[in-house]
Amino acid sequence: MTNDQLQIFLDIATEAALAAGTVLQSYLGNLKNIQEKGRPGDLVTEADKASEKAILEVLNRHLPQHGILTEESGSLGNTTGPYLWAIDPLDGTTNFAHQYPFFSASIGLLIDGIPAVGAIFDPFHNELFRAAKGLGATRNRQPINVSQTSDLAKSLLVTGFAYDRRETSDNNYAEFCHLTHLTQGVRRSGAASIDLAHIACGRLDGYWERGLQPWDVAAGVILIQEAGGKVSAYDGNKFDIHSGRILATNGHLHNSLSQALLETPPLNSWQ
Repeated sequence: MTNDQLQIFLDIATEAALAAGTVLQSYLGNLKNIQEKGRPGDLVTEADKASEKAILEVLNRHLPQHGILTEESGSLGNTTGPYLWAIDPLDGTTNFAHQYPFFSASIGLLIDGIPAVGAIFDPFHNELFRAAKGLGATRNRQPINVSQTSDLAKSLLVTGFAYDRRETSDNNYAEFCHLTHLTQGVRRSGAASIDLAHIACGRLDGYWERGLQPWDVAAGVILIQEAGGKVSAYDGNKFDIHSGRILATNGHLHNSLSQALLETPPLNSWQ
């Protein structure tokens, strides 16, 4: 894959993310139909669907031969080929429904199963994050880099909680308590793509979460890697985008955060 080809894919991803952002801006504060998909708190709105439609129009116009995996419509086209777009038309739907200003359109391209291109657009703050393998990472077209924090005790982290947190003991609560005690703080934005973008530009130092889908992280993974950070499984082994779990950091505190996750005491020790 040449840099020229990756640049073309990045430009298409950017066009799709910006088109989705325009749709989201038009619906913010104007929602008429908010529904649950089946699990409490797992929302879908007309904004999700309209944003997805705008993204699909761009991708199908430029790259009709590519497969697509999207949160609302599932698998579309040739999903067994080398190119698979993993898109979240509205990451942070619950935030959006409450007009809480952390949400985005996230467009990622997997090439042979590996994140290679990503565009994340935060329309509320008018921030466009972009990256492609070997081409670096940018925020509003300016280069970005991860933070230099190397001491876990001086770090600011971010995490989230899966929709099934009410039904499973594997719900990230224990990890949240443990890391809150070991760091300067743990934030929760409610949008995985925003969390990853903020690590890439140095606002946060590390992130972990479970219960994720490929469209949640595809764009953010390449963004962090191109900004100089590191992405892996919780235990530091190779990241699997289908595992549902991710550990992403500036790289400098990756090992210490991984170790802290593995050493998390059970939840009842915090009660």
